[in-house]
Amino acid sequence: MLVLSVNVGSTSLKYRLYRMDGEVELAHGHFEGVARDRGGSSQQAGALTRQTDVPARGYQDAIADMLTFLKETNVLPQLPDAVAFKTVAAMGVTGVQRLNENVLHCMEQLNALLPAHNPPYVAAIRQFMDIMPDTPLIGCFETGFFSDMPPHAYLYPLPQALSEQGLRRNGAHGASHEYVTQWVTKRMGKPVRLISCHLGGSSSLAAVRDGRGQDTTIGLSMQTGLPHNNRIGDIDPYLTFYLHETLGMGLDDIKHLYGTQSGLYGLSHGLSGDMRVLTDAYQRGDPRAKQAVDAFCYQLRKQIGAYVAALGGAEAIAFTGGIGQNSPIVRGLALQGQSCMGIVIHEAKNHAAQPGDDISVDDSPVRIFVVSTNEEIIIARKAKRWLERKETH
Repeated sequence: MLVLSVNVGSTSLKYRLYRMDGEVELAHGHFEGVARDRGGSSQQAGALTRQTDVPARGYQDAIADMLTFLKETNVLPQLPDAVAFKTVAAMGVTGVQRLNENVLHCMEQLNALLPAHNPPYVAAIRQFMDIMPDTPLIGCFETGFFSDMPPHAYLYPLPQALSEQGLRRNGAHGASHEYVTQWVTKRMGKPVRLISCHLGGSSSLAAVRDGRGQDTTIGLSMQTGLPHNNRIGDIDPYLTFYLHETLGMGLDDIKHLYGTQSGLYGLSHGLSGDMRVLTDAYQRGDPRAKQAVDAFCYQLRKQIGAYVAALGGAEAIAFTGGIGQNSPIVRGLALQGQSCMGIVIHEAKNHAAQPGDDISVDDSPVRIFVVSTNEEIIIARKAKRWLERKETH
């Protein structure tokens, strides 16, 4: 069985092709700057590579280029058995779904809350439908990992009528948190009370018990939780009314402010939304970088403490994502002064950490891991199970 795992961004398309017998990765690729003036692509199948510095004119061109490369390299002589998508969220829909117009409509209902995520995903999925109409397109919604959250964790303090319309905390990065949970479970030989920290351009934490998400920092939209690269994270909701009614900002301007000028970018006074740039500047003593890094790590540290309390104690903490995996500064600051909760990081191990390393001191009651996540294999497995269930019915 061949499953193509696809991750769509607002101007990007990433993929991995798996032969599910043995979970062998046959090829992978990355298109950047789709429909933009600048961009390019990089694709690899075994020892064969293809790179361009010309952006695809649209998702249809990127998809066609991908399929041509896979066919010419003989890793995909025919269409795949399924295409699996790491879909973010849809109103009233979660888990694993065959993508059709009804599901896409439910995704479009959240366009206002997920403007950088759902519109490009829906557009790309429709292109796949046109190019391969008979191939199952499977949406593995990021919210699925959190579908077992108890009401006291997912409810907003709103009238019941609004909650019944689907206004609730949904979560995100479910595939990453699920992979990390499985990895830690295997490493520790049993399910444990885990705090999974997916830190990157978008960041979220998950409190995990018995292998399932029990709480998370992302709500109904991606504009919640920790500060993101240039998106705002948690704020006082009445700030919106103040900006609009007192400072005279239009709603479109406020949406632009929250979505592109805030988060790490805003905290650093416009220096950068990229944590790599900020930590480099932090080490040089740049006060703008220090403000952004300290604020991010403080919120991270505070949230870890909250989830220790929510879980009744943690047995493991895992860091993943571009920041979580690669920034010892962030990991160190986030866990600073947490020995009172049994969390003691080993400074030398932290600074030399590679994926798979345990960076806690030997006698720390809480194990601390650095994990290289693999969201694509999680959604490929889900698509495989979906196909197998259909074949037996």
